[in-house]
Amino acid sequence: MKKIIQANFLIEGTFKHAEVSFGERIEQIRILGPKKSGLPLIIPGFIDLHVHGGGGADIMEGSSAAQTVARTHLKHGTTSFLATTMTAPHEDLKNAFEGMKASYQKKNKNEARLLGVHLEGPFISKDKLGAQPDHVREATLNEIKELNSIVPIKTLTLAPEVFEHMQLIAELNRLNVMVQIGHSNGTYEEGTKALELGAKSFTHLFNAMSTFHHRAPGMVGAALAHADHAELIPDLLHVHPGAIKTALRCIPHLYFVTDATAATGMPDGDYKLGSHTVHKCLGGVRLKDGTLAGSSLTMDQALRNLVSIGLTLEEASRRLSQIPAELIHINDRGEIKVEAYADLLVLNDDLSLKEIYSEGELV
Repeated sequence: MKKIIQANFLIEGTFKHAEVSFGERIEQIRILGPKKSGLPLIIPGFIDLHVHGGGGADIMEGSSAAQTVARTHLKHGTTSFLATTMTAPHEDLKNAFEGMKASYQKKNKNEARLLGVHLEGPFISKDKLGAQPDHVREATLNEIKELNSIVPIKTLTLAPEVFEHMQLIAELNRLNVMVQIGHSNGTYEEGTKALELGAKSFTHLFNAMSTFHHRAPGMVGAALAHADHAELIPDLLHVHPGAIKTALRCIPHLYFVTDATAATGMPDGDYKLGSHTVHKCLGGVRLKDGTLAGSSLTMDQALRNLVSIGLTLEEASRRLSQIPAELIHINDRGEIKVEAYADLLVLNDDLSLKEIYSEGELV
């Protein structure tokens, strides 16, 4: 059924008093004037390119886990996402991909849209596992193509300095798989070479990568000096606000992700992250040794965190919606424009969510 809403909509980077009519997609936008006091603020639905789990379910479990994850994150304004895998044996990865297939092919009511997969590992460095299990192996096009045939891989995290991974970057681009540098102990020079060969972004910037030193800038240095895109986890645990501001000054299209685990939306306790057991406590998710293991962050909290450290609402929204969509070549989400899907978030004054529309349906 067609709906018509009059409010302050975030359109082309600024809030404008507008009347928007939509069904599944936005059909018409009528600009009525500048932002008007007393009317609700409406921004595009969030697009999260790094989601391991939520609502007690982990993507690696296969079966109906992806549906639980999609329901959980939609409640927090994520209207579309990439399901993210862990480093695991091939058969475990295949099982996870098979479990995602039904969700990818059909979005159920009150579920976020599954856009594809972020394959985070197993093609990473043993020296920078972070919270990844040690099932590291060399990347092969055969394995990637087999998984990609089940559900499309939109993003693949790669340590370019190990095995012969540099040589695969161009081939992955030809498969329309976007390469992110991550879980890497590579040098600054290896990072810049990977970017020259076609790598497009960095996975959870600053975390699980060789750090910056003024005589050995590492992967962090390569990102800050040369990257156009990088993802970052703004839970204010993984990265200090000062480092977030540094990245914002250096990387034009920095965008934000949750790296959410099964613990997201759940009480404190133990949860699965691939083959690991992780513990949620005091807002963080950790392995037994204290290593941060993903997060319990939601995108609506990410928005509030970013505004709390000084970003404008407009800028925070762009880095949670528009930039992620553009990076993975999705042109009908992430912005409020005619013919885009009606993924809309109505905000309260405290930036909590008042209403969520997913492809035109009120959640």
